[in-house]
Amino acid sequence: MSRIQLNRADRMRGALWGMFVGDALAMPVHWYYNIAALWQDFGTVSDYQAPKEHHPNSIMALANTAKAGRGSQEGDIIGNVILKGKKQHWGQANRHYHQGMQAGDNTLNLLCARVLLRSLNTVGHYDSADFLREYIRFMTEPDRHNDTYAESYHRDFFANFAQGVAPENCAGTDGHDTASMGGLVSLPLVMMATIREGDLATINASALTQQRLTHQSSLLEQHTLELSKLLFHIFNDSNPNIEQLACEASSNLGFPASKVLENVRRNQSSDLEIIGGLLSPACYIDQAFPSVLYLAARHYDDFENALIANTNVGGDNCHRGAVLGAILGASLGVEAIPTRWIDGLTAHAELNEEIEQFIARFE
Repeated sequence: MSRIQLNRADRMRGALWGMFVGDALAMPVHWYYNIAALWQDFGTVSDYQAPKEHHPNSIMALANTAKAGRGSQEGDIIGNVILKGKKQHWGQANRHYHQGMQAGDNTLNLLCARVLLRSLNTVGHYDSADFLREYIRFMTEPDRHNDTYAESYHRDFFANFAQGVAPENCAGTDGHDTASMGGLVSLPLVMMATIREGDLATINASALTQQRLTHQSSLLEQHTLELSKLLFHIFNDSNPNIEQLACEASSNLGFPASKVLENVRRNQSSDLEIIGGLLSPACYIDQAFPSVLYLAARHYDDFENALIANTNVGGDNCHRGAVLGAILGASLGVEAIPTRWIDGLTAHAELNEEIEQFIARFE
């Protein structure tokens, strides 16, 4: 648990910087499932690096460019509606999902979180219609970002949008990867923007409203509510015990993190034995969010070790890292985050302005 009493602004700064740090650290090894290849390409990742052009586990060449999931690359949602000028990378074998990005860059889902952050700052409260307008502009205007890949939910949203569906109804139907970790990464922003109201039901309602704009999944919503309750306690309890809170949330979702931690500590097991052993490192929420909670509980007092561990077990480490960074950043405060990671973010100056504006509005 926290060793010093943190105020709300400390926790907000920690959560916000933690989100972007956790994503950027993992970006070069995002969706690596061959850990030997990760070690060969990068060693143990403990600082920002640029991605390699070759990605040993990339399946972007199998992704559907017209809608969610795998399939034909004849469709033009990718290249014509979103990710303009990027489609040529999708059909190439072993092309990195984030090819061309630089050390310290954030991936697309975190850039969309910044769209939400700016919307909250501009409007002064959560406004789903304003977010949708800005999200559509950001995704459809050329040269707004330098990422190459868009998860299934983006593709489904803009496939519907291109057919003239009203933006508030553009979320795709529940598919095999709808309930994924990417569906959680922006929600801490909505939760923090409403948390001063002191009402968990209000926080939950805003978080679910935001999520349903892009993700329709009752399973994902179950995990969202556990994240909401966890952050609510971190911000409102006088001395929150993050290990206990994370284990309780994990148990509610069916993963016995407390018992697993007992075995891990007794046997001095590695995090790879848990994430990659007991839990899949993939994006699916029933495995990915318990992985985040396990790491938060095991490394409850060490932000740096937690984020390094998350990065180096591979899989969907960017989105896990964003949520883990938000949880531990809120729990431990911004001082727990290595300054080299905050200062090394490509968008550090702009992010600092956006974060401070958010705190001024919502503290």
